Amino acid sequence: MANFAKSNAPRFSVDVYQNEYLPEGGSEVNAVVTVTATGGGTIGSAVSAPVHPPGRQPSAAVAVMVDCSGSMDYPPAKMRGARDATAAAIDALRDGTRFAVIAGTHVAKEVYPGGGRLAVADATTREQAKQALRRLSAGGGTAIGTWLRLADRLLTAADTTIRHGILLTDGRNEHESPQELQAALDECAGRFTCDARGVGTDWEVKEVTGIASALLGTADIVADPAGLAADFTRMMETAMGKEVADVSLRVWTPVGTTIRFVKQVAPTMEDLTARRTEAGPRAGDYPTGSWGDESRDYHLCVTVPPAGLGQEMLAARVSLVVPQPGGTSRASEAERGGGSVQNLGAQGLVRAVWTDDMTASTSINPQVAHYTGQAELAQAIQKGLDLRKAGDFDGATAKLGRAVQLASASGNADTAKLLAKVVDVVDAATGTVRLKTRVAEADEMTLETRSTKTVRVKK
Repeated sequence: MANFAKSNAPRFSVDVYQNEYLPEGGSEVNAVVTVTATGGGTIGSAVSAPVHPPGRQPSAAVAVMVDCSGSMDYPPAKMRGARDATAAAIDALRDGTRFAVIAGTHVAKEVYPGGGRLAVADATTREQAKQALRRLSAGGGTAIGTWLRLADRLLTAADTTIRHGILLTDGRNEHESPQELQAALDECAGRFTCDARGVGTDWEVKEVTGIASALLGTADIVADPAGLAADFTRMMETAMGKEVADVSLRVWTPVGTTIRFVKQVAPTMEDLTARRTEAGPRAGDYPTGSWGDESRDYHLCVTVPPAGLGQEMLAARVSLVVPQPGGTSRASEAERGGGSVQNLGAQGLVRAVWTDDMTASTSINPQVAHYTGQAELAQAIQKGLDLRKAGDFDGATAKLGRAVQLASASGNADTAKLLAKVVDVVDAATGTVRLKTRVAEADEMTLETRSTKTVRVKK
């Protein structure tokens, strides 16, 4: 079993990349904000104090939700793969981690440890959990909202720093309405993060990606059940590497300034604009979930009041906050309309300067241009696949051709390879493509599921 403990507390830094120059009358300011968390040392332009007291490691609770609906027996390799994958994830648990296994059908049942509680990971409980997994069998329907609600009850009852779910499904959520699933997601948002995986090709991409998006986790396809164990192990190792939960971007803007959007743009696209919670005069918090040693990019766009040539102003200030140790989750804080938070010290400033230098004011910052293209790439893929399913092959060809062009121009080689399984590329530079007559369902679903994965700009 790997040892994920770290000797140093995490530290955060913020860097801002932008062209601050605007022409006379200009009002739109764009910036890419890079947030980096590291176990120690100094990275970037501003470094905070540690989040955790010296010598104290973060605690974690994990709930694994395994689809046990009847379709998991067709073929039987899916159920075997799910059992093996969950066992592998349990082996990757760090000693002391609280955990539970949930069997999901049209209802949710506790597989281990039971009794509405969590087990504490050690050699004995790992073995007991794996013994319990052997009794899992397929039968029943699919109501994912019930799985999430049970995971929420178990995870939030634990006094832990990190709360994380892993969800596996092989089918569509046919035994509850979309509204019921959305209500469950709304209840769980901000209370725990969740990675979602679809196994095989009979599940709905938008359902799985929607779950991951709402709960600030990752989504992916595992077309072959034989790949589940390796994927679950990676997910659990990543979860065990998380050190800080409930981190929010706090964006302050001056009077007269309007935030157009706040989006995560790397490693995946995620629009956070509508998730803002108010945080005092002219400030709002945007949730980013849990962090380990990693770096992410965010695109901030604000509208400022036009000013005269030579004038300059602070358009926005970006900082990082977490609930005070021992405090409530961001969701609870939002319900109270505020709460006690710890500012992590790192901050970045977004500026606006009005100039008559046309070269300066018309130049697009490379980071902003890159991620604007990556956002268009994701939209082109999703729209192209939707048009293909609807039988609009000319429209699909145009959109997927544009996607090929954008992927080629930005160096997004992984997405380019996935696109090449759906279209024949005649000329990547111009986006000239032909739709393939036959496309494997797994290839189309993989492209759709991974369409929001981005390649980072070289800085």
